[in-house]
Parts: sequence; structure tokens; C-alpha cells
Amino acid sequence: MSRIRTNRPVAGTLAGLAGAAVLAAATLPGTTATASPAPAAAPAAAPAAAKAGPDDKVAALVRSVTGPGVRKHLVAFEKIGDQHGSRASGTPGYRASKNYVVNQLRRAGYHPQVQSFDFPYFEVTAPSVLERTDPDPATYVEGTDFDLLEYSGSGDVTATVEGVDLALDDIENSTSGCEAEDFAGFTAGNIALVRRGTCDFAVKVVNAQDAGAAAVIVMNQGNGEDRSGPYIGTLGGPVGTVPAVTSSFAVGRDLEGATARVSTSTESETRTTWNVTAQTQRGRQGNVVMAGAHLDSVVEGNGINDNATGSGALLHVAEKLARKIKAPRNQVRFAWWGAEESGLLGAEHYVGELAAENPRALRDIALYLNFDMVGSPNYALFVYDGDNSAFPAGDEAAEAPKGSAQIERAFRKFFKSRGLATRPTAFDGRSDYGPFIAEGIPAGGLFTGAEGIKTEAEAKLFGGEAGEAYDACYHQACDDLSNVNMKAVRVNTKAIASLVGTYAFSTKTVNGRATGHDRRNATTPLAHGHGHGHGHGGTLTVSR
Repeated sequence: MSRIRTNRPVAGTLAGLAGAAVLAAATLPGTTATASPAPAAAPAAAPAAAKAGPDDKVAALVRSVTGPGVRKHLVAFEKIGDQHGSRASGTPGYRASKNYVVNQLRRAGYHPQVQSFDFPYFEVTAPSVLERTDPDPATYVEGTDFDLLEYSGSGDVTATVEGVDLALDDIENSTSGCEAEDFAGFTAGNIALVRRGTCDFAVKVVNAQDAGAAAVIVMNQGNGEDRSGPYIGTLGGPVGTVPAVTSSFAVGRDLEGATARVSTSTESETRTTWNVTAQTQRGRQGNVVMAGAHLDSVVEGNGINDNATGSGALLHVAEKLARKIKAPRNQVRFAWWGAEESGLLGAEHYVGELAAENPRALRDIALYLNFDMVGSPNYALFVYDGDNSAFPAGDEAAEAPKGSAQIERAFRKFFKSRGLATRPTAFDGRSDYGPFIAEGIPAGGLFTGAEGIKTEAEAKLFGGEAGEAYDACYHQACDDLSNVNMKAVRVNTKAIASLVGTYAFSTKTVNGRATGHDRRNATTPLAHGHGHGHGHGGTLTVSR
């Protein structure tokens, strides 16, 4: 912070001289006059206060955010999760989380907007079962021999397994179940066995349902080591009305013609959820600075590291920014996304609706900052690789829009100023920034690791345990308040405050003299599959 020195004015000079003259006259020889008291000196003028500049205000904002300030929000989210079982979109726990954020924003002086949208909800309520009951009874192991298809229907079926156009004499090619004609002569009430390949699983399952199948098994194709074992897949939405599972190629062959039991226990339906946004009342509306975090958890638990840490840090920064930066030059918009764990659906809905109904408002977004898991217990300080220097565009990363490199540089500069090292994480678009970079909006963000394993080099830089997951409770019930490193939360929150505050005054380093962003910088995020990105979260196969 710069301090301006001012010279204090000499106060009461004339009054002092006048008083001295009176006193001198009173002491002249032969004078009998009585001297009147000298008038009181005028009070000294207060020194002129130095006007705080943008750097001073950003520094004040960074100082004002604290670990305890974030932790109070984490405690609130923990209580909500404990009360409702989770904070997943489509559940009462998410509704309560949304209401909490809205109420906190209103107290801070914002006028939050709530955007509703429908999404495909899926929850597994009990383990799945796959057994051969006759001949030679055998029980198969979920996750080893077979897996539940996401958005499978629920039920318990014992019936004959009937192969459908398996074409096992042509391993390299499979269109099994891809056409309704494949089911000609299929016996209604049987379990349909189809082979992976060519078309989406949803096509195979819907065709089987329409033909009267009581359950569906999608065996692997068998045309190579990577297409022979068990695998996970998704129907992409709640189209399944009967139990549907995948299996290894070998298990599929074992079951053809046998009697089997397939049991699944799921909730698969369309539900409503919400995004929450709030923006400053002042600042240029044609050059909007956005920062967001997903608010939902997985159905397995409270989701405190993933992602109450990101949501709570962002909420704390929003509260403090309302007090410390009352007149930003650029409008700042905060966002809490719903249904991220179902595939970035909240951010996709927000960006898609703007693109369709208010493209000018979409063009006015100068940049987007994303915060997903900023308090992993065995953390590393990861910054999105906005210049693609560590993860070149290709199989591991998307091409970062112009301006993203400058955001990465700003984050790294902040941590370096505090004597802290950082490491890059792939700019893959597999978290809520994906829909933004698809529109050419520069992006950046922070991450502290999920189920990936911490290296020896990272342990030397950040402490913690090498050879262990950054977050051993990732997407599990144990992701609760005890599963957070508050040191990581505190420093990441200050980094968030620093960049949000800086860009509130100027985005020149990101978009130059322009406002908003250039759609010509649009890029293609990597497929996000299930869960969020940076290499964490299992990818569900939709088709071949």
C-alpha cells in the first residue's frame, strides 16, 4: 500500500503575531493600559486524507477475508447435509443450500437471482445384483464383473437371458440392439443380452424395453483388452424403465441362454434444481467479471471439500467485496451452480440460455474464474494451465482462450508474493468453466486435488503425504467438515479475493482495451462425462 505524505500547514500564525504585539505594548515604560487576553489560536487543520486507490482497496479486500469467515459457511453446509443426507441437486439438501446462499447474499446487500431448470436426477439406493441361477449358479461382483448403467430403471428380475444379434463370429463389428429389427422374435419378459458397439447404450436399452425385455445386459464388445473387461456407462438421462447393467465380455458369454437374476435399486427421473447469481449494482455492464463455484454435492454425502469449500470461499469474498469495493469499475457477478455433479448442467444451462435469449449479455462477460475443491486435506496448490504450457491442447487439455494465460499468471504471481509455490492443472474444461471457454470467454481457477495421488515432489512443496490421494474422501460420505485443510482454504480464498478485486477495477491484462470477450476465441472442452474434471471423476461411457 502506498502512503502519501503531506506537509502540515502552520496554523494560527497571524493570531500569534497579534498576541505578541499586545503583550509587548503592555510592557512598554510609562504605559498604564491593561493588556487584554490574546485571542485563542485557531485549531490546526486536519491533514488531508489520501484517497485510497484500486490497489489499496484490493489489498484491503484481501486482508478482510479470513479462514473463520469461510468456515462459518462450511459449518452451515455441514448442518444442512447432516439434516438432509446430502446436498445433491434435486434433493431437499440442495434446496436448503440454495436458500442459505440467497439469504447470506441479501444480508450483504445483493439482490440475488435464482434460475431454475430441469435436469436428469439419478441415485443408487442399494447395491446391484447379477447372478446366474441356472445352470451352475454363480454370483458376479459389482465393479469387477459388471456395473450398473447410470439412469438404469429399478427392479428385480429373474428370467432367461436371450442374446440379441450378438454376431460373435464378427468380434470387430457389433450393431447388436441398435435397430428395432434386431429384436424381431424376442420373447417378452426375457432379459435382453446385447453387445457393446456402434450406437449409444440408450438406443440399445430403449429398443430392448420396447420389445418387452424385463432387463438388459450390455456385454463388452470383446475386440481387444480394453474392450473385454467390465466398464461403466450411462444412458445419458432417465430413459431406462427396466434394470440395465454392463458386463465383461466373458460374463456375457457365460449368461447367454442361462437363467439369471438382475436386481437394481435406483431413482431415475427428471427433477428441478437452481443456479444462484448475484452482481454488484455498480460497474460497467459491458465488461462483466464472473466468478463461480458449484453448490451441489454428490448424493453420497455432504460434499464439504467438493464443493462447499469453493462455494463458501466465493460467498465470503462476495460479502467482503460489497463492503470494501463499493464502486467497482467493472460489474462483478458471482455464481453458484446446480447439477455440476450431473455433468456441469447448471453452468451449461446458464450459458446456453444467455446465448439463445440474450447474446449481448453473454458477449459482455470479460472473463470467468472457477473454484472447485479448494481445501483438499492432502492438498497441492493447483492453478489452471491457461497457457497450455504444461498440458498442450489435445487429449489431456482444451485450447485455452486468449487471455486465460494472463489469468494463470496473475494467480501464480499472487501465490509467489506470499512465498508459495503452485503447480499447473490441465485446462480441460471439465468443470464449470467448460461452457464459458466454449464461447471464447477467458477463464482460470484454482484446485487442490481429488482422488489423484500426491507425488514426492508435491509433498516437498506443500507438505502432506506422498503416495496418498489429495482427497481420500472424494465423492464419499466421509467428505465432511473434518475432510478440509483450512490452511489451503484460507490462502485460496485470499487469492480469489485478489483476482476478483483486481479485475473489478481493470481487465486490461486479459482483454486489452476491449470490453467483454471475443467469440472467435471459442474452444472445445474435453468431454466431461460424469463428475468434474482436472483428471478427477470417473468418465462414464455413453456409447461405443
